[in-house]
Amino acid sequence: MAKAPTVEDVARAAGVSRQTVSNVLNSPSIVRDATRARVERAIADLGYRPHIAARALRTRRSSAIGIHLDPYAGGVSGVVLDRFVHALTEKAGERGLRVLLYAARSADEEIERMRELVEGGEVDGFVVTGTFRGDPRTGWLIDRDIPFVAFGRPWDVDDVDDPAHLWVDVDGAAGTRAATAHLAERVGGAVAFLGWPAGSGTGDDRERGWREIVGAEGIRLTAEEDVAAARAVVAAALASRPDIEAIVCASDTLAIGARLAVASAQRDGIPIVGFDNTPAAEALGLSSVEQLPERVADGVLQLLVGPTGGTVAPRRPTAGAAHVLVEPLLVVR
Repeated sequence: MAKAPTVEDVARAAGVSRQTVSNVLNSPSIVRDATRARVERAIADLGYRPHIAARALRTRRSSAIGIHLDPYAGGVSGVVLDRFVHALTEKAGERGLRVLLYAARSADEEIERMRELVEGGEVDGFVVTGTFRGDPRTGWLIDRDIPFVAFGRPWDVDDVDDPAHLWVDVDGAAGTRAATAHLAERVGGAVAFLGWPAGSGTGDDRERGWREIVGAEGIRLTAEEDVAAARAVVAAALASRPDIEAIVCASDTLAIGARLAVASAQRDGIPIVGFDNTPAAEALGLSSVEQLPERVADGVLQLLVGPTGGTVAPRRPTAGAAHVLVEPLLVVR
């Protein structure tokens, strides 16, 4: 078995001292940019992984990232977050970091769990998922200068020119724009949108991409995130709007409901595109927008610890460098 690379190996490859390598791993801000880049390149080339227990004793850091584990609620779309957590755990491990999962039933309860983990020295930072307008979790973390990255943008502020915090998100508008353009070219008729009630940042963003193609007069349908509800809404729309030739949906759950309604109306020629590219959509042969959660995990770690770093530290959000927007992929079936 090949011997694992050591700090000395990294130092030799980068042409620096052992202490400089240690500084890059534990206090990267004190190392000159060019030197840090050279050491990080040597770390990546050699596949060096710092010893977690030894580093924790030396730096008084846990080398752990906390993330909330959503309760299992069934349905279709939860697999996206599952894939993200799996990818984050795997990619963090490659950097000598661990992912610590915790459960909470509400935002207030999650803040209490965060407080316990921070006060116990169990984590160095957090990944916040499921962000929403006025999210108290991000405000609590910002007030205490606790490092974190959100999977989901801060919808109620200027998140690009004056960012409140670091975030990674999937460009939902780009996904539905690509789906709508594809269907419009294919059918040549009305492409409707089936989304959630207004007010959801994610849902509104996905609607925006569709509307950029069809314009203000497009046919917008609304349903809760439920297969039966989506089926009922689409069935009523097909009866009153025979000009509907295709449907773009805000989720695969809605798309499955739309597929059932189309089949019942004996209009199987109507193409449907969902969002999330879940196993259910694949099994049914539904086209869908793939969120690429593995790329989201890459973006989260890039913002939290740097391109190849392994130390979580506070970082001020600055315009143009505080977010990663992942462009999704349209999967046509």
